[in-house]
Amino acid sequence: MSAKKIEEGQDQEVKNPLLQINSVEGTYLHVSDAGQDEASRIRAAYARRKYAIPKDRYSFFKNETLLAHVELQQRLVRLLRRFQHTDLEGDKVLDVGCGTGFWLRQFVQWGARPENLFGIDLLQERIEQGRKLCPQGIALQSGDASNLTFDDDTFNLVLQFTVFTSILDPAMKRNVASEMIRVLKPGGAIIWYDYFVSNPYNPDVRGVTRKEIAQLFPGLSIILERITLAPPLGRVVGPISTALYRAMSVLTPLCTHYVGYFQKP
Repeated sequence: MSAKKIEEGQDQEVKNPLLQINSVEGTYLHVSDAGQDEASRIRAAYARRKYAIPKDRYSFFKNETLLAHVELQQRLVRLLRRFQHTDLEGDKVLDVGCGTGFWLRQFVQWGARPENLFGIDLLQERIEQGRKLCPQGIALQSGDASNLTFDDDTFNLVLQFTVFTSILDPAMKRNVASEMIRVLKPGGAIIWYDYFVSNPYNPDVRGVTRKEIAQLFPGLSIILERITLAPPLGRVVGPISTALYRAMSVLTPLCTHYVGYFQKP
């Protein structure tokens, strides 16, 4: 696939207080010296989250969290299968904003070899926690995602899960996106999961629309699909009825996130 392509219709940025965002694991991004003010803002925002959000908000023991995660897993597997990434044993994978390595551990379950998996994150304590949780061989580092130390054309897959919505500085977003493209092998792909909804009650995040995604990743073939029932709706429906949650989650106007596959020519 070489021609640039964006699936589904154009969306404008959505601002809706109902559509407060959640994620499986909070992600942290380290930035270059030019963006230290933004780095400090991101650090402070996540520090506040520790006190502002209940500890069990995203627990897998909550039905709505489990249902959203299973849906995302299924969609990711379908995308990987669609683009013939079914044999992950030899693929090198980088997770930008890896947190404690949650998704890298998932890729091990899907057949990737630990020694081919790499993660980068802002907070050293998250990296240290990840090293305790991840299989031996997975390389986690606290580093600068806008100035990656990896060579050009290194990775078959580069992952980002709810990272870009935490970056408000446009220049920093461009730098991180450029680095992701640089280290990606020709024919490789970026796996994207993030939300396009802006929450007016949370000034620390901003939804990333398909238009902005196209601007951040020029020249890549972009496929985007809506996914994830709006979390406030999920928190109401999930505990009541699994069937109702699943029925509502297929109604794309009620979904707040994109899952995407961006292929490099």
